[in-house]
Amino acid sequence: MTEDDDQAKLFRARLLVLLASVLWSLSGVFIKSPPFQSIPEADRGLILACYRAFFAGLFLLPFVKFKYVRWRPALIPLLIAFASMNFLFVTAMTKTSAAAAIFLQNTSVVWAMLFGFLFLKEHIEAGSLLAMFIVLVGIFCIVAGDWSGENFAGNLIALLSGISYALVVIFFRVLRDEHPAWLVALSLLVSAAVVAPWVMALGISLTWLQLFLIALLGVVQMGTPYVVFSHAVKTVKSQEAALLVLTEPILNPIWVWLFWGETVSLHTLIGCALIILGLLVRFLFFRPKPLPKPINAEAV
Repeated sequence: MTEDDDQAKLFRARLLVLLASVLWSLSGVFIKSPPFQSIPEADRGLILACYRAFFAGLFLLPFVKFKYVRWRPALIPLLIAFASMNFLFVTAMTKTSAAAAIFLQNTSVVWAMLFGFLFLKEHIEAGSLLAMFIVLVGIFCIVAGDWSGENFAGNLIALLSGISYALVVIFFRVLRDEHPAWLVALSLLVSAAVVAPWVMALGISLTWLQLFLIALLGVVQMGTPYVVFSHAVKTVKSQEAALLVLTEPILNPIWVWLFWGETVSLHTLIGCALIILGLLVRFLFFRPKPLPKPINAEAV
């Protein structure tokens, strides 16, 4: 293969990462769409989290290579963390602005560094400490700026979703020898199964339009980008992919504003800007040593 062919392959892989980021960024457009507003707000997060995970898990099942399927004890905390992350993020999206929800969830990068240091003995470099400080200031701006407002509870839930997401990252590192499609599909289906009894007990019937939109949410916003991204990162370096994926939190509130006219408060905008600055500092100045290559390295 010539150098031009390599560059063309790399360019296509970068576009795939961007495509995955754009698809991930559509969560707010779906979750805040008018057809879902008829579902009681107190139950909306639980219902959407259940069905989104169910449809995404079903979509990913054909990509699982069953020769790699096996049970390990570390799957238990992974499944708990994943189910928590799924429920908390969707609930946060129904209770606060899309900008606050998605940016507070993306603070997972900072929490993952902290948990990696505490539990996996991973070294934290100076650039990462600076990034953590900037992100924490951004969190303070978003949460404290709405201390007594109607979005305060949603902001805290979004922050918890970021912490849960960080735990998911940590346990994916612990289980890095396992086939990733198996881990994600299992996590999604278990997430749906965990909350299904509560969803059934609610006795809320969904319309065909609502079910169709939730299926699209699961397949288009969660399942498809995972497949696209997993192929792209075979070519794109993880550092570059991490920077390109920052497109997701930037686009998410823009889509919601364009489609549904949701505005964002000044303190939330300042907090989001600080979080994205902190993440840029982290990915530009903190270059972690690569982890050992997994035995089952192929993604899907």
